[in-house]
Parts: sequence; C-alpha cells; structure tokens
Amino acid sequence: MIKMTKKFDDLNDTFNVEGEVVSTEIQEVKSENLTPTKPQSDDITKDYEYTRGNLYSIIEKGQEAINGILELAQESEMPRAYEVAGQLIKNVADATDKLLDLQKKLKDVNEEKETKGPSTVNNALFVGSTAELAKMLKDGLKEDTK
Repeated sequence: MIKMTKKFDDLNDTFNVEGEVVSTEIQEVKSENLTPTKPQSDDITKDYEYTRGNLYSIIEKGQEAINGILELAQESEMPRAYEVAGQLIKNVADATDKLLDLQKKLKDVNEEKETKGPSTVNNALFVGSTAELAKMLKDGLKEDTK
C-alpha cells in the first residue's frame, strides 16, 4: 500500500476516501462468448416455412375464388360481381408480393447474421492514482524498448 501525500488530503476529505491506495494491479477481464438458450436460426427458419406455407395456401385459395367469381360475373353480367372479382385479383396479387418480400427479408436476416459474427471484448481495470498509472506505463515502455 502506498501512502498519499498531504496535497491530496483535501480531495480525500471531499470524496470521503482514505489516503491509501488499495491496489495498483491491472486485472484483465475477458468476456465469455454467450450463446442464446434457443438458436435463433431455428426460429427464423420455422417462421419462414410457416409463413411461406400460409401464403401459398392463400394464393391457391384466392385463385380458386377468382375462377369462381369470374364465372359468376360472366353468367350474371352484374357490375358488382366484376368489382368483387377485381378486388379478389388485387388481394391475390398482394399475397404474391408478400411472398417475394418474405424471400427478401429472409435473405437480409441471413446476411446480417453472417456479417455480425462473434466478437471478443477484453477489458482491463486499473485501480490507483493517475501518477501511479503514468509511472507504470513509463516503466512498461522502458521494459519494451530493452
């Protein structure tokens, strides 16, 4: 333990600390690679497959409905039947657009996952005064140049 000089006593009183330095060691702290409990890629793949299946089903049923409403519209020649057929065609076209958007979103998620990658963070902690730190760094530079 190193005793602090009198010029720091006012600061020690101000910050309510003792005039002794507890430790001047540098401690290296390494973070561990944490893995999620559930792999996210499995959830993403599962959600993608589920959504894709639903969109295919919606598109197929929409096409069947379009065929039926077009037959009805031709037989009845009612403007409202044609209007409903037009709305149904628009809804099926929107569903096919959503299917393409789903492909793009999956591609973006996979690219983001590839670019992210694991990272290691090393933290060093120094407990002591700035004068001690400067002295330690100066001594360290002298050792490196020898």
